[in-house]
Amino acid sequence: MRTRNTDKEQLVKQKAVEMIVQDGFEGFSMNKLARACSISVATLYIYYNDRDDLIVKIALEEGKLMSDKMVAGLDPDASFEQGMRVQWKNRYQYLVDNPLLGLFFEQLQSSTYHAQFMHSFADFKKLIGKFMNNVIERGEMEAMPFETYWAIAFSPLYTLVRFNNQGKSVGGKPFTMTDEILWRTFDLVIKALKK
Repeated sequence: MRTRNTDKEQLVKQKAVEMIVQDGFEGFSMNKLARACSISVATLYIYYNDRDDLIVKIALEEGKLMSDKMVAGLDPDASFEQGMRVQWKNRYQYLVDNPLLGLFFEQLQSSTYHAQFMHSFADFKKLIGKFMNNVIERGEMEAMPFETYWAIAFSPLYTLVRFNNQGKSVGGKPFTMTDEILWRTFDLVIKALKK
């Protein structure tokens, strides 16, 4: 039996993410991946059972890493503004450091892999849930549907990151993210959500 080569395994994951971002799930196959990695298709099956197993394992592994980074240093007892600042800083840094993975995760969100991908966020959900419950109990923010909260709290950040990655905003206007833009937007979000 052949042994696992961690360098080769990392290359496979990297190329798989690149190919899925570029060609979508429909254009992704084990044969194309093997060619891109200059390995045999049989080698892929040392690491993964099939295409779906590969996608799910990458999604779970990378999703767990991302969720851990997003809440690093978050104290569930922090004030609303302090806790949100930690989350914005972490999310922004993660997306700047990993733009390709950010695009990969966006594709997962609108795919049949979405439910499986969300399993990697179990610890994240517990911590965020505790933080939000504390914030609401202290009266810093009104209770609202999670979707409403998320749309107000994080959509502006993700939109700015997307503009930055594309190098342009609405209408093709050149755009580069700055700390001033980031934290001014954050202040407006906090103002919108605070009671």
